[in-house]
Amino acid sequence: MRETTISNTVLERLAIYYRSLKRLEENKVDYISSKELGEILGISSDQIRRDLYDFRMDISYYHDFGVRGRGYPVSYLLKILEKSLGLNNNVEIALIGAGSLGGALISYDEFKKIGLNIKYVFDINFNKAIRDLAGIEFYDVEQIDEILTKNQVKMAIIAVPAKAAQDVADIIVEAGVELILNFAPTYIEVPNNVMVRNEDLSIGLIGLSYYLSNKESELTFVKNLG
Repeated sequence: MRETTISNTVLERLAIYYRSLKRLEENKVDYISSKELGEILGISSDQIRRDLYDFRMDISYYHDFGVRGRGYPVSYLLKILEKSLGLNNNVEIALIGAGSLGGALISYDEFKKIGLNIKYVFDINFNKAIRDLAGIEFYDVEQIDEILTKNQVKMAIIAVPAKAAQDVADIIVEAGVELILNFAPTYIEVPNNVMVRNEDLSIGLIGLSYYLSNKESELTFVKNLG
């Protein structure tokens, strides 16, 4: 795995800050303090300030630009986060797998809002609804290597069945992809210079199922004690 300058935990919190600030901006909120942002997100104001400091986000100025009684300019914080997180750079993404999950990802507007555009879609076949989507180019899986290499695509999403995920990963890595968001319900092996983010939905559901089962077991135990 390629090393990043910050931990994944901090990176995820920064993404949460960005999303919250974006909503505040859409709601015409001009200023926000770290305390107010922390109350919205359930994160301490100290943690928020520490995360921003660890990320080295223009800190020499950051500590001083707040307006007493008003907080920090939302638009300014957004600009810092967008620049530091590499957002709004109009990055073209390849999607391999246009089934139910792939189709949902194609329609997910949040990608475009942060400058990430699913530009090339590969599958064995496509249903008409997906084909009718404008601004996206569709290709057969046999063309993955050719298209990704030609267009120097560096980021890709894998949304194929588990049994095909490793073969797809091998092909796109060979074509020059360096960043992979993997939705296939399996882990894939890649070279050290390639970064993979696994988003296994079933793992999350299993975790929730455990907590639900555990909660019901506790309730049953309490009732039996009574």
